[in-house]
Formats: sequence, C-alpha cells, structure tokens
Amino acid sequence: MEKEIIKTNKAPTPVGPYSQAVKVGNLVFVSGQVAIDPRTSSPVTGDIKEQTKRVLENIKGILESIGLTFDNVVKTSVFLRRMTDFSKMNDVYTTYFKIKPPAR
Repeated sequence: MEKEIIKTNKAPTPVGPYSQAVKVGNLVFVSGQVAIDPRTSSPVTGDIKEQTKRVLENIKGILESIGLTFDNVVKTSVFLRRMTDFSKMNDVYTTYFKIKPPAR
C-alpha cells in the first residue's frame, strides 16, 4: 500500500523528519501536536485550557484538510506534565469529542 503524506497550513509545520499525518488505505495516522499557533509558529502561553484548545484545533485542521472530523477518530493519547491539570484539560477535550468518544 502506498502512503500519502498529509500537509496543511491549519496545523504547525513539522520541525523534524515527520509528517503532520499519513494516510495508508482508509487509515489516517495523525502526529502528536503541541500548543503552537500555526499562523504565528509561536507557542500558546496561556493555561492548560488554552493550550488544550490549540492542540485540538491543530488536530481539527489536519482532519478537516482530508475531509474528516473528530467523529472519525478512534484513539487518542494525552500527555500532561501535571496530573493536576487533568480536569481542566478534560473539560476542553469533551467539547471536541461529544458523541461516541474515542479510546484514550
């Protein structure tokens, strides 16, 4: 199977030898995101809620660039520096995954 490299200006440009996403057959693998604004290439310096929103907006941009939505996502991973931020992150996360949330 041939792989298709996904690239959009709705997410930060990769800073290393990786792609924003790769499509193989009917599967899409989206790279992990950090809280960087793709318009300015600057990190979001707000609290965990603002950072979570930026990360999910970056993922949304990648998904939308290939005609997908968060409803198509089957698995996510979340990495936090401080577990005390979990509930605030989760508050934002749930606004993106409203129906049939993915495995996490």
